[in-house]
Amino acid sequence: MKAKGTLIPIGGNEDKGIEEHEVYHLEFIEEGILSRVVKESGGKDALIIIIPTASSIPVEVGDNYLQAFGKLGCTNLHVMDIRDREQSESTKNIELMKKAACVMFSGGNQSKITEKISGTTLHKIMMERYEKEKFVIAGTSAGAMCMSEEMIAGGSSQESFIKGAVKMKEGMAFIPELIIDSHFIRRGRFGRMAEAVAKYPDLIGVGLAEDTGLVIKNNTFKVIGSGMVILFNARKAKHNNHHLLDEGTPMSLTNLKTHILANGDRFNIKKKRVKVSPMELPVVER
Repeated sequence: MKAKGTLIPIGGNEDKGIEEHEVYHLEFIEEGILSRVVKESGGKDALIIIIPTASSIPVEVGDNYLQAFGKLGCTNLHVMDIRDREQSESTKNIELMKKAACVMFSGGNQSKITEKISGTTLHKIMMERYEKEKFVIAGTSAGAMCMSEEMIAGGSSQESFIKGAVKMKEGMAFIPELIIDSHFIRRGRFGRMAEAVAKYPDLIGVGLAEDTGLVIKNNTFKVIGSGMVILFNARKAKHNNHHLLDEGTPMSLTNLKTHILANGDRFNIKKKRVKVSPMELPVVER
């Protein structure tokens, strides 16, 4: 079944207009990724729920997003600070989720999201609304990675391709066809994504650079933001010895298909087909 909602996974360090270090500060916050989240959610008056569960400093992270969305003119914001599974069964939180136009998961540890929300009534409502309504689920870093059904939960970022370097867990399963990793370029996560797709060759690996995201709808995603997206497709690999090796053993994988995509490029998830943006289009969408 084709979902009616929209997913927006972000690779981390999306421009919030508040960082002082120049590498994290962009001058066009109104045209950035968070602005796109607001647009997809229905505009500045849409109810956006911020869930900082993945973070070790949820209060500070929640405040950062209130400030960032506030700079974009948003007036209907709520931080849902879930720290245990009981809160995912709270009547107040459930009713609020039924009214929301968008939920935004923060970065941190993606396993915290699945441990405290996956399989709960709150999760079921998010899934049902995403499948049947124009409901937006956005997430940065850990909040992006948890969207997969087969979720990267951790593992080595070393360049060596070793069996067991990547740790997988069951994710929130909003997008079963993909495996999503974040901070992909800066933290050198090529090896662990390669192992993830070697282990699950029917799935497409998506490595998101920082301040880069996807808008996923109608079985297609479009790249947004300032960085690159790297796709790994091992479906037609000619040599994949993952299932034969012991843990800790160097692996080999041949005929791994890769694509490097940038702002405006599209990928049809169902047909596994890339459509690149015409060169004359502007990099930043208005």
